[in-house]
Amino acid sequence: MAVTDGLGDLYALLGVRPDASDEEIKRAYRARARELHPDTNQGDPEAEARFKQVTVAYEVLRDPERRARYDRYGAEAVFGAQAGGMGDFGFEGGLGDIFEAFFGQMAGGGGRRRGPQAGSDAEVRLGIDFAEAVFGCRKEISVRLPATCATCAGRGTAPGTDPVTCVDCQGTGELRRVRQSLLGQVVTSVACSRCGGTGEMIPDPCVDCRGEGRRMEESTFTVEVPAGVEDGSTLRLAERGAAGQRGGPSGSLFVHLAVAGDPRFERQGDHLNTTLTIGMAQAVLGTEAALESLDGPQRLTLRPGTQHGHVERIRGLGVPHLRGRGRGDLFVHVRVATPTDLTPEQDELLRQYAASRGEDVSPPGTAAGEGVFSRLRSAFG
Repeated sequence: MAVTDGLGDLYALLGVRPDASDEEIKRAYRARARELHPDTNQGDPEAEARFKQVTVAYEVLRDPERRARYDRYGAEAVFGAQAGGMGDFGFEGGLGDIFEAFFGQMAGGGGRRRGPQAGSDAEVRLGIDFAEAVFGCRKEISVRLPATCATCAGRGTAPGTDPVTCVDCQGTGELRRVRQSLLGQVVTSVACSRCGGTGEMIPDPCVDCRGEGRRMEESTFTVEVPAGVEDGSTLRLAERGAAGQRGGPSGSLFVHLAVAGDPRFERQGDHLNTTLTIGMAQAVLGTEAALESLDGPQRLTLRPGTQHGHVERIRGLGVPHLRGRGRGDLFVHVRVATPTDLTPEQDELLRQYAASRGEDVSPPGTAAGEGVFSRLRSAFG
């Protein structure tokens, strides 16, 4: 059984809820570790593989920073930063290094050079307009991050010189330690502090990057924002994060989108809502009204007798589906405006209309807001 088989929800691996406390996570790990430990399941490779997975889950969830990254971005963000970018849980140069660091010889591998480590991930906020989120756009962003040193091409060495083998780890990049735990004696491997896990030392460092293989630089590039993104969406740009030390691969850049609002539209998923105000006569007799949409001006036909609050649905004028073809719809909420500035002639015509329908209305000259209760108070006063 491969070490990554079944490595899905880390909380499920430990049998705890996503809101479990640190103490609950620790207790769950102890119980699972005792159950799956190789000493109690000798000759059972499946139990050993599950034991390793449970330990990886515990190592991530007990660390507040890594747990927060996992909760927010998922497993790819956590393991991508630690294992040199796993992609969809690939193993070459990825989880194998993590398991060997956790278990050392117990993982079944001898010491070997770890090599240059991946750079860290980075985050940036990008503001876009409402229409740009709906239809997609290309935006330029600038970030200041560690980049590969051009002088030494990321090697960290001065021209004409080469690295030498680390004297502490003898080129393995690791130091093995034996410690006592609740499960007994455990042999672990940790990155060599002298060489940073690379297995090499640089006696003659590059004068520009001082042996690190990278320098702080500002870079500008174009981000492709797909149609249909929402406020708070995050784009992951592989290898756009910080460059790794001494030629290590770059981390990822997470672009958090902040979508500005549009006073004309309210978004609900892939649908849009807007308001159309018409006059009382237009509502009664019907009309063809001009309507603004994100696709440009539209003409909307309203039937006679349209009521206040009526909703017209225009298919295909909403937001494009982010994952799939087609678009949502545009819902037009009709608002019937009551006139407040009638001329005497209009007032008389409306009173004639009310009389013809037998509708009781206020007498002429009634002040605004002086309704039935106001007249009753006046009569009894």
